[in-house]
Amino acid sequence: MPAPTDAAAGLIATLIARQLTIAVAESLTGGLLVAELVRIPGASAVVAGGVVAYQTPIKHTQLGVDAALLAEHGAVHPEVARQMASGVRTALAVDGRPADIGIATTGVAGPSEQDGQAVGTVYLGLSLGDQSHAIRLRLSGDRAGIRAQTVEHAIEAVSQLMENGKPESTE
Repeated sequence: MPAPTDAAAGLIATLIARQLTIAVAESLTGGLLVAELVRIPGASAVVAGGVVAYQTPIKHTQLGVDAALLAEHGAVHPEVARQMASGVRTALAVDGRPADIGIATTGVAGPSEQDGQAVGTVYLGLSLGDQSHAIRLRLSGDRAGIRAQTVEHAIEAVSQLMENGKPESTE
């Protein structure tokens, strides 16, 4: 497990200052992203929680990702990432109030391709208000490295979303 990063601490501080909550949906990162966020003291004020939807059907049953989309394109697709991010906000609602921000990770960490997608193909999904975005990443390295890089990119993407109203590069 990586040590808390300055980026994660900065994100948590910004969420606290803006009184925004975040919910996390993870596939290839398997809980690493939410673990990185909750390592930061005070995270409980803003991190609603996380859903690890590792198997493809769980993305539909727990996060509301369209089953036809999953059947046609598989789990590694920009629209799947967007729907995961939107769905986790609702899945982790408190007293009927969805989380303010949803972040999702889906992709191929390796060792082999999945659904025709190469190792290192990752999509981040972001949801804020009525907006949703997907970011495509092409990462390299071993399985652990790809997962760690995904966490770093996800934290940066949420920070950019809050700062600019959208992440830098979207699909």
